[in-house]
Amino acid sequence: MKIAGVQMDVTIADLDRNLARMVDKLREAAAAGARLTVFPECAVPGYCFSSLTEARPFAQPIPGPATERMRTACAELGCYAIFGMLELAAAQVFNAAVLVGPTGVIGSYRKVHLPYLGIDMFTSYGDRPFAVHNAGELKVGMNICYDAAFPEAARALALLGADLIALPTNWPPGAECTAACVINARAMENTVYYIAVNRVGTERNFDFIGRSKIVDPSGQTLAEARGAGEEILYADIAPARARRKHIIRVAGKHEIDRLADRRPEMYGLLVEPHALKSPGRGLRDAGSNPGVNTPGSPGSLGSP
Repeated sequence: MKIAGVQMDVTIADLDRNLARMVDKLREAAAAGARLTVFPECAVPGYCFSSLTEARPFAQPIPGPATERMRTACAELGCYAIFGMLELAAAQVFNAAVLVGPTGVIGSYRKVHLPYLGIDMFTSYGDRPFAVHNAGELKVGMNICYDAAFPEAARALALLGADLIALPTNWPPGAECTAACVINARAMENTVYYIAVNRVGTERNFDFIGRSKIVDPSGQTLAEARGAGEEILYADIAPARARRKHIIRVAGKHEIDRLADRRPEMYGLLVEPHALKSPGRGLRDAGSNPGVNTPGSPGSLGSP
């Protein structure tokens, strides 16, 4: 199965232009044989909004107009797409990723880990458990950008049976190590394919570094962006390979299984509540997102 990652620039607050370019890129990738094409984080609205008041008009429900436009294209081309957008849900706005196919929305994800940066200064914390969805025979899990810095996020998707983890992202300067090393580590430690798709260009004085890549279950890079310009990456993947967690290097002498060899009874500290203060969290929680949830609050993913 061929997959593609569209490393592209985005125009903030111009949904029509961004969606038109996404459809064009989807068409190009499908013509090259890609069955699944992944776009960057917030590819539909842009990222560097200065307030929730400014961003809210560019948030949409899921399903909604943006997902329907992509569904129409997927139906025409017989393919699937994952892309980033802002989800409007009652009084809340979430940084979201959506998997769309010929029949409509297959699944969506709300970003769990929020840095104090761009629109994430104002969005609500993701409040749904991690999930894996079917894109044809491929089992896909979604994370977004900063989630890659937390190994628990990818591990949860692997435990749920993901063949591929898709990471729409907006890496700025400072994320070079994530692009160079972390993506490969997440793939290797979970024996999954991993596609990280960054944007490029400059938005309100923030640069984006590109460096999108596709990695195989052994942690080897299959495709990598040549620089910080627009391009489409392609790789052929075999879901069955990601399902073989038992790795035999020397039969009877060197065999590993990074899921079966876990010792969850030793990891209790990882899921204990903490009192550390996230940078800017007080400002976010007191900000302009009515009904904003916080980790551990009622309705949040981490609530009792």
